[in-house]
Amino acid sequence: MKNFTKHLAIAILPSFIFISSPVSASTGQPIAYLNTATVDLSCFEWQQDNLNSQFSYECKSSAFDVATPSHQSKLADAYYYGEGVEQDYAQAAKWYRKAAIQGDAYAQFSLGYMYTKAEGVPRDSWVALKWLSKAADNNLAVAQYTLADMYYYGEGVAVDYDVAIQWYRKAAEQNYNFAQYSLGYMYKKGLGLEQNYDLAMQWLLKAANQSHPEAQTSIAHMYLNGEGVNQDAKIAFDWFYKASMQGHAGAQNNLAYMYRTGLGVEQDVQRAMMWYQNSARQGYATAQASLGFLFHKGIGVEQDYAKAIQWYQVAGSQGELSAQFNLGLLFMHGEGVERDLNKAAEWFLAAANQGDTEAQYYVGTLYRNGWGVAQNIQKALKWFRLAGESGHDKAKHEIELLVASNSI
Repeated sequence: MKNFTKHLAIAILPSFIFISSPVSASTGQPIAYLNTATVDLSCFEWQQDNLNSQFSYECKSSAFDVATPSHQSKLADAYYYGEGVEQDYAQAAKWYRKAAIQGDAYAQFSLGYMYTKAEGVPRDSWVALKWLSKAADNNLAVAQYTLADMYYYGEGVAVDYDVAIQWYRKAAEQNYNFAQYSLGYMYKKGLGLEQNYDLAMQWLLKAANQSHPEAQTSIAHMYLNGEGVNQDAKIAFDWFYKASMQGHAGAQNNLAYMYRTGLGVEQDVQRAMMWYQNSARQGYATAQASLGFLFHKGIGVEQDYAKAIQWYQVAGSQGELSAQFNLGLLFMHGEGVERDLNKAAEWFLAAANQGDTEAQYYVGTLYRNGWGVAQNIQKALKWFRLAGESGHDKAKHEIELLVASNSI
């Protein structure tokens, strides 16, 4: 969150300062420069400002004790980001606190944020809430948004959608796009208020027009699914494209699917492959599984079992169901890989434990036959019944056979 705030840099290394001929300000008065051989970096900008204002000041360790909250906050930023000085969260917190006590909203927010992350101070949700509340009361939009998030997720406080909405709205009305998206999302889902697609779209559009990728993706889904608007795959495609160009992995995956199937755009498997790869390289499991499937079946690319297994395994390790199931099939049948019933059982079980009906049927089959697992009719029945309860006809038939043959 810290990187969403205004970034105030102050520190300039003396070795980077090159003094040439005197330069005149717009008033015609010459600008004075500090002696770079003796300047103290910790209060360089303060000294420079005062020198140009024709004040003299000897830099001391307590210099900023009498400086303005703005300068204290700038010095804190330098320590926080490690700009011109060694990064030091404890020093950053010290100077943010000096400014915060004097009512500087940005410093109040920054100090509160550091308490949420245990950066230079102990993690303390109560103290964080105190400082964030002060900054929010001082009308700092990013603080209002952060405070809303704490109430939305229940971080250090009880979940309270009403309070979250209050603060999201205050920040959103200041044109803070993250808050606009959050408020739009809550209207879309009916969280803490009555579901209202029109108001959802209004707030999401405000954020999307400020290049908020989550808002753009959310609008795309509304058009794709006809939520509060006429279903329109072409408009959905346009919004997915905008979010994809900003690197949104989920939007890239959806864009790839639309290219692959010709939904809302002319079918182009090569472009689909490109967007799947962009999304997959960001760790998006659905895109990784889709890449595995394309290589598995040779769709748009030459069939390559090794690459299929590679992408399936990456996705499967993140819990992606289709990847886990397909890995089970490949190892069970020895397609492009040495047949390994132990690995097949491992991947089928992973998918089955997440409720995948087809995987449950295969796990039942493995236990019935003792493939990759110790034969166990009771466990076979358990998995067949789970699949059967979801309407799997083959599983129901297996239950009948087992009951008849084993007098269960």
